[in-house]
Formats: sequence, C-alpha cells, structure tokens
Amino acid sequence: MAALRDPGALTPLTLCPNGHAIDECSHCKVRALSVCSALDGDELEALDRLARHVAFDARATLFEQDEASEAVFNITGGSVRLYKLLPDGRRQIVGFALPGDFLGLSMSDRNAFSADALSAVSACQFPRQLFSDLLDEKPHLLRRLHTMASHELSLAQDQMVILGRRTAEEKVVAFLMGLRKRWSRIDGSTVHVPLPMTRQDIGDFLGLTVETVSRMLTKLAREKALVIVPDGVRLLDLPRLEALAEC
Repeated sequence: MAALRDPGALTPLTLCPNGHAIDECSHCKVRALSVCSALDGDELEALDRLARHVAFDARATLFEQDEASEAVFNITGGSVRLYKLLPDGRRQIVGFALPGDFLGLSMSDRNAFSADALSAVSACQFPRQLFSDLLDEKPHLLRRLHTMASHELSLAQDQMVILGRRTAEEKVVAFLMGLRKRWSRIDGSTVHVPLPMTRQDIGDFLGLTVETVSRMLTKLAREKALVIVPDGVRLLDLPRLEALAEC
C-alpha cells in the first residue's frame, strides 16, 4: 500500500540492532547523486529531521497535476513516471525520475505534472515550506539545486531535438543511451539498461506509437545492436548506437 501523502507527519525512526536511531541521510545510498551531497554531517542531521521516509507500491501516485504542491521528494529507490494530462484527455509523458532525483521543486504552488511509481519506490518526503526555509539558510545547497536544475534544462532541450529532428530509430536509440548514462551513475552498469517503463510509456515520451517503439527495438535486436532481456535491454554494438544517438 502506498504511504499516506502527509508532509506534516513526523519522521519514522529506523533502528539499528542495538536500538539506537540511524541517521538515514548519512546512510543514504544515493546521497552522492543528490543535492544532499552538498551538506556536511550536521547539516544532514538537520535535513533528516525534516524528512519522512516513505514507500510507494508500483502504480501508486506520489502526487497529481494541479493539486497543491505541499511536499518535495528525493527518490532513493525505484523509478517514477512524470506526465501531464492535456485538455483533450491525452497523456504526455515529460520524463522519468530515478534514484537521486528531486521532485516538487517548482516555483508554482501547484504541481505542474503528475508522478506515478513505475516500480516499488522509496523516497524522502520533505514539507515544501520547511525545505524552502532550509535552502534560505544553506546557500551551498541552493547552488547544488541550481546545478541540477541546469542539467534538467539541458535534458529538456535535448528532448526537444529528439522529438523534432530525428527518425523513429534515432529517437529510440537516443532514449536508450540517455537512460544508460543515468543508470550508470547509479549502479555503474555500462551495457545493461533497465526499462521499468512500458513500450507505451516510451512511445508517449518520444511521440511515437507503441507499435513503432516495438518495431524499432526488434529491428535493433535483429541487427545485433542490442538484445532484449526481461527487465530491459543489453547493448551490444555501442559504437553504432552512440553514432545514432548523436545524429
């Protein structure tokens, strides 16, 4: 069952075998990938006091488009689908969040998009106003957030190029190579690319039909550029795939 979305709730304590409370932030496996890497030990303790450590089942909703933005999430495990519902009822996927990503940092007081768990997800949930107050006190944390926001803007610009100027095959390959780069920061993998999202999700993100996505993956597999495995793909011909991704 998904955790209740109550940003004002107290942080549940995790206990080690001797009964002492564990400082969750200092033991976080994705700390180096997240904005939290800008903080020292005492500052991490202050951040941890704001956090509620939550979990969501696959397909559970973290937050919904246009609802009041009351919390900030740091994804520590699993993956999340980010999407907008258009006025005509269609869905546009705007991205996928992985461990280390922060969600809910928009300047608006309402969520610009919805977020659903693609797999079981763990996260640190912070009351938005208290997190904002902490940013005011920690300019180095704000600088780290600015760096991450600049990177996300760069990814968004790349996505515009992918949607507007590339063939279907180039779109799919660019998507896979982009995910490869992101996953490699987390688990060090160089050729295995997990795909927790569906073919339909990929199609909605790339502006392709699900049939086209499946056809492009089958074509790349037939040409031995990759092999499709149960949880994603394994890349075989990296030089060719890198060349296609850069077109």
